[in-house]
Amino acid sequence: MTQTSAHANGLSEDGRRTAVWPTPARSESPIDYADRVGAWYVSRRSARSRKEHGLYLTPVAVAAHMAQRIEIEGPRLRVLDPAAGAGVLCCAVVEALASRAAKPCPVPLHVEIVAYEVDRGLLAPLRAVFAHLSGWARARGVIVAAQAAGGDFIAARAAELRANGELFAGEPSAAAFDVVIANPPYFKIAKTDPRALALRAVVHGQPNIYALFMALGAALLRQGGRFVFITPRSFASGPYFRKFRGVFFGMIQPTEVHVFRSRRDAFRRDDVLQENMVLFGVRRDSWQQAAHAARLLVTSSNGQDDVGRREECAVRMGVAIDLQSVDKVLRLPTCEDDEAVVRMVDAWPNDLAALGMNISTGPVVPFRAAKHIASAGSVPDMHVPLLWMNHVRPLRATWPLARHKPEYIERDHTGALLVPSRNYVLLRRFSAKEEPRRLVAAPYLAATLPTPMVGFENHLNYVHRPGGELTEDEAWGLATLYSSRLLDTYFRTVNGNTQVSATELRAMPLPAHETIIALGRRIRRTPDMVDAVDDHVLRLLAPGWIGGSALGVG
Repeated sequence: MTQTSAHANGLSEDGRRTAVWPTPARSESPIDYADRVGAWYVSRRSARSRKEHGLYLTPVAVAAHMAQRIEIEGPRLRVLDPAAGAGVLCCAVVEALASRAAKPCPVPLHVEIVAYEVDRGLLAPLRAVFAHLSGWARARGVIVAAQAAGGDFIAARAAELRANGELFAGEPSAAAFDVVIANPPYFKIAKTDPRALALRAVVHGQPNIYALFMALGAALLRQGGRFVFITPRSFASGPYFRKFRGVFFGMIQPTEVHVFRSRRDAFRRDDVLQENMVLFGVRRDSWQQAAHAARLLVTSSNGQDDVGRREECAVRMGVAIDLQSVDKVLRLPTCEDDEAVVRMVDAWPNDLAALGMNISTGPVVPFRAAKHIASAGSVPDMHVPLLWMNHVRPLRATWPLARHKPEYIERDHTGALLVPSRNYVLLRRFSAKEEPRRLVAAPYLAATLPTPMVGFENHLNYVHRPGGELTEDEAWGLATLYSSRLLDTYFRTVNGNTQVSATELRAMPLPAHETIIALGRRIRRTPDMVDAVDDHVLRLLAPGWIGGSALGVG
């Protein structure tokens, strides 16, 4: 049953208004009670407040999956949850342990929980959840001592570690934790934010706070301690998280990663559109010395409902993370074919720089160039074409489209915003995960538009040859390669964002120059180009992959 006060319709934004939270039913499990309390609390908070605190509830099925994978040693366990919310993850851990301790045991299991929650309005409901958890666990032979601490986790614990000289180096103290489990908040903070300054060893550019929670949580683990976080995938690649990955993977050996294929389903109750993953790891500072023998278990499900029916793929650690690289990108192939693609593409001899090419982002930012762009114009006398993402389709750049966006930009007074009209490869910078391809590329050929200059909007990337020009065969060959299932599969293992960054494309391996040219010549002679892309690419680069079967590569 649920009891609420007659006069309390909710909490004020600072949590000071009196309210009575739901009480537990006699037989209610702790995780279900915590979930109900969390839903009650969230319903009384504004969308703005929830966003400010990163208040997104961990679904019960996901929390149970996270807790069930934790391995323990001995009769005592210290657990840290740095962003506890209503305590769903803490309850999941205790319930998982209680299910294992169901048989009579001469020594009861003692679990100490330290939970931080920055939203002070949640502290009293969280303590009520812990009180119910303690009674429920005692009846099942597990002794729980749970502490709900208010305040900022990062500010409190970073200062403590720094005072002991242990921030990201040296042995953790005797008070280190056996398990850290979390669904941290995720939002960007300024690099001048005190939390970013406290953990500047992992900060580059504008940091996302969830990475600070991951780094500090890892630092508070004992050697051999277990790390379990559900986070966005964005930390796995890209330049902004490079420093973080270097420090984090210096402490944590990843053992398992669960990938949610749907960007909506994992947190659908909170209407969150985010590509998420659960990372399981072990604090083992010297693990990279023996990494050649390790494997990473990559599991996947569509969302929370089928997390118990996940698909599994054991991946070589050297495929998952190139530990010799400064980037330490985490790649997540979810099946054997994916792993074969990663190994094959990694072996290609080139990248854009090796081919004398580069990739840049379109310089036209519409709101900054508003006075120079127009819906109609005179090309090439007064204006030149302005191409946006919607002008680019697989293997086809079409201008104009006569749609609502302005497709013309002034020829004069905008020199820095324009590029010479030469042969390029255009790629969309953003894509929906559910689209058939994450990479959408097309050749832009100077001969098709009678204009000396052209404008590329900021949501496009373009491949070019500095001090020269791509040949038409090169442009067609690269566009075909980027449009293929092969490179799309590779890119999906690396990229966890909707953004297709120039940095990632710059680092992507490419085959021999002659192969790219041969691919361009073949596709140009093909009537149904888009339908023939995969056939041409596979025949040239992966002849063992027939009809989608396994790649015949070692």
